[in-house]
Amino acid sequence: MIHIAVMGFGTVGAGVAEILQTNGALLEKRLGEAVALKYILDIRDFPDSPFGALVVHDFETIVNDPEVDVVVETIGGTGVAYEYTRRALQAGKHVVTSNKELVAIQGRKLLALAEEKNINYLFEASVGGGIPILRPLQQCLAANEIEEVFGILNGTTNYILTRMVRFGITFEAALKEAQAMGYAEQDPTADVEGQDACRKICILADLAFGREVLPEQVPNEGISGVTLRDVEIVEQAGWRVKLLGRAVRQADGSVCAYVAPHLVEEHHPIAAVEDVFNAVMVRGNAVGEVMFYGPGAGKLPTASAVVADVIDAAQHRQQRRRIGWEAGGKEVCGGAAALSMRCYLRTKDDLGRVEALFPDCEILSSQKGEVAFITPKMPLETLRQCAEALQVCAKLCVLE
Repeated sequence: MIHIAVMGFGTVGAGVAEILQTNGALLEKRLGEAVALKYILDIRDFPDSPFGALVVHDFETIVNDPEVDVVVETIGGTGVAYEYTRRALQAGKHVVTSNKELVAIQGRKLLALAEEKNINYLFEASVGGGIPILRPLQQCLAANEIEEVFGILNGTTNYILTRMVRFGITFEAALKEAQAMGYAEQDPTADVEGQDACRKICILADLAFGREVLPEQVPNEGISGVTLRDVEIVEQAGWRVKLLGRAVRQADGSVCAYVAPHLVEEHHPIAAVEDVFNAVMVRGNAVGEVMFYGPGAGKLPTASAVVADVIDAAQHRQQRRRIGWEAGGKEVCGGAAALSMRCYLRTKDDLGRVEALFPDCEILSSQKGEVAFITPKMPLETLRQCAEALQVCAKLCVLE
């Protein structure tokens, strides 16, 4: 029998317990042995929960119980979650997590400890919720050199942008809707300012390129500056606005990674991804482009990925999954500085001034006191210098 402990009984932790109960017979059939939830670690009691009797408040109960095979960490953050994960691995227990912040910042260190102990540290649910992306990236696409990975990595921002595009609702009103529906936290900063997507693109880049990319190395810009005026202008020209995380391998092996709002052509598969759904596109040198799509968050979709990792860990108790990446550094990830791209700009300057600075630009809208246009493709540093000479009101990257 496989004994499981869940640390953190919030939305995802409760979903894990529910799936283990509901699909227990199916899991036993697939594993060849039963899976039992033995402990739930939380600072709270849950007297009205069917799992209330399993609650413990002391981590030592879990770490010192030799029967516990797999520990599920759904606490979140990098404080106590890191300490408990480290100690569980040190004790020889497999650990499964949905904690993207912890994986993005401390993943290399925790994977090294798991390798030392010949156990598994798995984190499929940390990117894309219920979408299988990390395991396919390592296994199904293993024959490829990955050239680029990008996608819609945050369901909250995608919901907000969908409401703005489809119904003409302001950012502020759409954010309040998202909070009322439980898609956004009361403090939505990590979502709307791109921090959540930043952590996820770091994990994708780590696995895709085999070198550590840390959140502090990745410039991120959210959607709080996107206005209905910009949405209206670009939609009439056949574009959609999407917040994308993107990581690109350069010819010298370095990585350019960033998070920013983008213009996406309306016929591009990513453009059709709406509401709280996520999508990740991977470009390999053999397969070309493939896309993974599905619910990027939510109780049961995310818990589904967590439990799949529990099964994987149980199946690989004797020979651990070979997962990891090497150290990074400034020479590995330089943000987006080395990229060349087109950008959408809206400025208060007149048309003549715009065309003098960007002679080959594509004008989307021109009226007194406002010009909106797409620049020619150019190095980002050159584009930044030119844009500084204008009174820029809005800037969006263009996905090529």
